[in-house]
Amino acid sequence: MAEKVLVAYGSANGSTAQIAEAVARTLREDGLDAEALPAGQVSAVSAYDAVVVGGGLYAGRWHRDARRFVRRHRRSLSGRPVWFFSSGPLDASASERDIPPVPGVRRAMARLDVSEHATFGGRLEEGAKGRMARMIVKQGKGGDFRDFPAIEAWADRIAGQMTGREPDGH
Repeated sequence: MAEKVLVAYGSANGSTAQIAEAVARTLREDGLDAEALPAGQVSAVSAYDAVVVGGGLYAGRWHRDARRFVRRHRRSLSGRPVWFFSSGPLDASASERDIPPVPGVRRAMARLDVSEHATFGGRLEEGAKGRMARMIVKQGKGGDFRDFPAIEAWADRIAGQMTGREPDGH
């Protein structure tokens, strides 16, 4: 029986949701039973052997649903392997260097003994929700900066850590 992995996410405009889906798909390709769900819809994590939590970054904070998920499930999360990811930089910086977690995410990582954190580029395009998001797009600073090969390589590494074998590499 394959280990069961939850990829829970907080996403305002769908970019982080698509990253979470890519992580879950890669984990499935690596032989794990993985599913991606909006963090606000998860009532319990007891059915999962491991959890990946992702949140979009907004004004230096993780998406509210990701923060609430970690608080609500902290006891259950502390007993299983956990990985975090953030999405958000609207430039190529996440592909060029390792971006450390924002302070709130770093504190949650310490409390839960999180295995690893990765920051991926974000996406902000025409039609984005939120006044600030629309302003950023209007100023020409939007775009899609997600690096799916890097996201898949990160998920492969997680699968390798869970199964004890080398990642396949996509």
